[in-house]
Amino acid sequence: MTESERWMRRALRLATKGFTAPNPMVGCVLVRNGVMVGEGYHVAAGMPHAEVNALQQAGERARGATAYVTLEPCCHYGRTPPCTKALIAAGVRHVVVATLDPDPRVQGRGIAELREAGISVEVGVMEPAARALNRAFFHFHDTGLPLITLKAAMTLDGKVATSTGDTRWITGPKARNYVHRLRAQSGAVLAGIGTVLADDPRLDARLPGRRLPRQPLRVIVDSHLRTPPCSAAVLLAQQNPHTQPLLIATTAPTPPKELEVTGVEVVPLPADSAGRVDLHALIHHLAERQIISVLVEGGPTLHEAFLKAGLAHQVIFFIAPKLVGGKNAPTAVEGEGVATLAQAWQLGPFTIRRFAPDIVLEADILL
Repeated sequence: MTESERWMRRALRLATKGFTAPNPMVGCVLVRNGVMVGEGYHVAAGMPHAEVNALQQAGERARGATAYVTLEPCCHYGRTPPCTKALIAAGVRHVVVATLDPDPRVQGRGIAELREAGISVEVGVMEPAARALNRAFFHFHDTGLPLITLKAAMTLDGKVATSTGDTRWITGPKARNYVHRLRAQSGAVLAGIGTVLADDPRLDARLPGRRLPRQPLRVIVDSHLRTPPCSAAVLLAQQNPHTQPLLIATTAPTPPKELEVTGVEVVPLPADSAGRVDLHALIHHLAERQIISVLVEGGPTLHEAFLKAGLAHQVIFFIAPKLVGGKNAPTAVEGEGVATLAQAWQLGPFTIRRFAPDIVLEADILL
């Protein structure tokens, strides 16, 4: 491993601490004479960027230092000033960038501005890892649509609930904490009305001992507006309308008065051939809201609908060392399924994580 790779690896680890949607996760490490003098990461959208946090920590020690940044420094004014100007003003001598920013407001301009100021710039150190870290951000700028991830927790025999509908808890605390981190780092968390009626989920992100800087947009796909006004998701929206918004996607033209409450937005969308919410219309609607990633948490029928619509990009399946059995116990993907194995949805190579006693399998869906 080269010196540049060593420090960039540290910057990448820092970046994963952020909850930045719809912005990218970014980490920065400042090194002078082989010694780290400052580091930082982008905590949340609207807050200071990674480079600024690292420069503040370094102070005067930043002069003559090398900055290792996981994404090209921004060069435009948004909710925060340009990071390029901060690096130049601090007297940074050299900048190592993992990958260019796909945002058309940057896209090479940040590198050019640094070089024009006399700062040497190296690009491409650990680029695959940096792009993977912000896959949703790159996908959104490439396609204009959010990255869709199907998430399920199941037993070793593939059941997501018992035949009586019991789901709590399939996985252990460590795996569930990881899910809450995924929620907090997603633009939206989405569930179907079947899951809402069966499990009454809040759909928010919660990490023990931590106050999160942001919450995802919570979305319920409810074609015929059966969401109970007393459901946990609706009550949470009423209590915290600014930080816990709830969107209910439906085909119904007008919502009942019980759902016309602060914090709950009922959005009528076109119906598909089966009379259910057209998922293509929903995803385009979310894209217009600058939602760059969606974590679909079920249920099994909605998972199949996303697969059949060709909208899902990856799966994250949690597997617990338990056996449930029961021919009527639901599995992770239901609906009509496919008729032959040749029609099965193919997955790419798995990444395997361990959250004892559970394992997590992550893979791309090969479209």
